[in-house]
Amino acid sequence: MKNDKIRIHFLGAAGTVTGSKYLIDTGEKKILVDCGLFQGLKELRLKNWEYPPVNVENIDIVLLTHGHMDHTGYLPRLINQGFKGPILGTNPTLEIAKIILYDSAKIQEQDAERANKEGYSKHSPAEPLYTIADVDKTIPHFKTIPQAQWIPLFLGIKVRFQYNGHILGATFIELDINGKRFVFSGDIGRVNDFLLYTPLKPKKADVLFIESTYGGRFHQEEEDALPEIEKLVNETISRGGSLFVPSFSVERAQLMMFIFWKLVKENKIPKVQMIMDSPMGADVLELFQRTKDWHKLDYDECKEMCSHFTIVSSYQETMELRQDKKPKIVIAGSGMLTGGRMLNYLETQAQYAENTLLFVGYQAEGTRGRKLLEGAKELKVYGKYVPFDMQVAEVEGLSAHADHAELIGWMNKLKKQPQRIFIIHGEKEGAEAVQIGIKEKYGWESEIPQLYSIEEV
Repeated sequence: MKNDKIRIHFLGAAGTVTGSKYLIDTGEKKILVDCGLFQGLKELRLKNWEYPPVNVENIDIVLLTHGHMDHTGYLPRLINQGFKGPILGTNPTLEIAKIILYDSAKIQEQDAERANKEGYSKHSPAEPLYTIADVDKTIPHFKTIPQAQWIPLFLGIKVRFQYNGHILGATFIELDINGKRFVFSGDIGRVNDFLLYTPLKPKKADVLFIESTYGGRFHQEEEDALPEIEKLVNETISRGGSLFVPSFSVERAQLMMFIFWKLVKENKIPKVQMIMDSPMGADVLELFQRTKDWHKLDYDECKEMCSHFTIVSSYQETMELRQDKKPKIVIAGSGMLTGGRMLNYLETQAQYAENTLLFVGYQAEGTRGRKLLEGAKELKVYGKYVPFDMQVAEVEGLSAHADHAELIGWMNKLKKQPQRIFIIHGEKEGAEAVQIGIKEKYGWESEIPQLYSIEEV
């Protein structure tokens, strides 16, 4: 007798926020939804070096919800481990993944080189997780898929990618396997976003995978965050300091540019030098101009906004700007201070109390960003500790993630209760809050799977 049970392997973002990877094993086909890198806690980051507890060579296809590192950053490792199939995503998702993977590989190569030169790594020699050459081998597997259309994958299996806000190209994925529908939320965007449209909602799900990044937490509206940012800029500049904004290079950097441009245009903040220091962010800006269908900003607005910023791409320019004490606004990666150009600025500027460090996105457990938010007074940068005396501020209304109410509301178009609901992509408190929220609003039971668990549905 044929076993028609489908097995789900939770290979990442289960019991934690990062490393999204879900393997759907139909018995005949193996489909990986997302292929993210673990970030944050060292015990999680170390898992990036391990071979996953499945046979990678047997995976037939990869489907990507969106281009962020914690959903795509493991792809070069997967290729090195023997994956040979196609990697499907929307056009902006694959463009962003390409930008992120090359940037990540370059940073890893540079960090390994610097660690070996300065001798601060425990590993001898220090090696990158993957190289630019590894990314070169990954990109040919990319295959662009249109949104909102059912695409046949295999006999009895089809897929549809649906607009989800969050970042350019982001989607939730509907996977029909012999008539049973699996819905993967990916990262759900905001209902009212300055740059992106409202996420669509699924109408049917037999098995639902729902993210819980901001479970139990409620954002203010983006519009309500503007006075807060205006006040922070004016206070910082008036005391002779600079405002530093660690920012995810995809969407968040462009959103912060939009906000500062808007405040300057309305004469609400002084005209100081505004810097967007992220080669990746610059590439994404160019992508914004090519993907009008995915966002609200028109070409002329995009051009005018960019004209107000110094767009930095060369590392040499970063090294010069970080020594400059004139008040300015700096947007640079990475959003959780796990790497990127912002660390170069903090290496020289963190000790000055007149400066402000403004967080505008989620700070995962174990990251430098989370530690500074929790009051750390020193910062480890490139193997050494620097004193940290900056003012620290956080504005939560600018998150690209749905808050608790938006997460629960995202399910309200489902015509009937899913057979199984798995709460993923959240720390313990967030996942449990979503579980309670689903029960209170819909009366539905749900489960919180743990890393490397396997479920049959």
